[in-house]
Amino acid sequence: MNVSGRVAIVTGGGQGIGKAIVEKLGSYGADVVVVDVNLEKAQAVSDSIKQMGRRSMALKVDVTNLKECEAMAEAVFKEMEAIHIVVNNAGITRDGLILRMTEEDWDAVINVNLKGAFNCTKSALKYMTKARWGRIVNIASVVGVMGNAGQANYAASKAGLIGLTKSIAREFATRNITCNAVAPGFIETAMTEALSDKVKEDLMAKIPLGRLGGSSDVANGVLFLASNAAGYITGHTLNINGGMAMQ
Repeated sequence: MNVSGRVAIVTGGGQGIGKAIVEKLGSYGADVVVVDVNLEKAQAVSDSIKQMGRRSMALKVDVTNLKECEAMAEAVFKEMEAIHIVVNNAGITRDGLILRMTEEDWDAVINVNLKGAFNCTKSALKYMTKARWGRIVNIASVVGVMGNAGQANYAASKAGLIGLTKSIAREFATRNITCNAVAPGFIETAMTEALSDKVKEDLMAKIPLGRLGGSSDVANGVLFLASNAAGYITGHTLNINGGMAMQ
């Protein structure tokens, strides 16, 4: 699963799952551009990639803004001379029951999680198309597969990502560009650490493997889909959820 010499862009790469993906790709030979709304966190992760002997950039980008995404892709290509891999990981939550959910909460989640992936993918595709090689990996979610009470906006955005993934896969297969999704289940992050022991117990009772996943589990899946080993896989959703949702 070597990605040596590849240039990867990871959105939301400054912390959590995104940081794990950046570090995994870097450790397997990729030069990685860390994109985040928090430039300080992005820079810290970027510096860790440079310490591995890889090239790296840290960029502050609002993925909901197409012009910013286009400028990002242009800057990356100018500095790195290629864009091989895009991992659309940037995401937010604004949870609430649908009758209490505001229009602003709905729009914010759809704009970052779904429109953001569209903006970044569209901006990078022209460079991938010219090179006739590319790997796009969208970070979806188990709730995009099975739904979840109190997360209508988040579930809709992640289900939308799966549909976007399949459409891109069909449009660009002839250019040797694959597009796949990873749908994590409940992963140990700052968000899950804040849950009570009772909530964690209830969650784990729904997971056949009996534990929460780790960020490295997700990063391993992304690494595989971004590598030559997955060259004949496109339009696929890789479920990394401990068996919580089986298809």
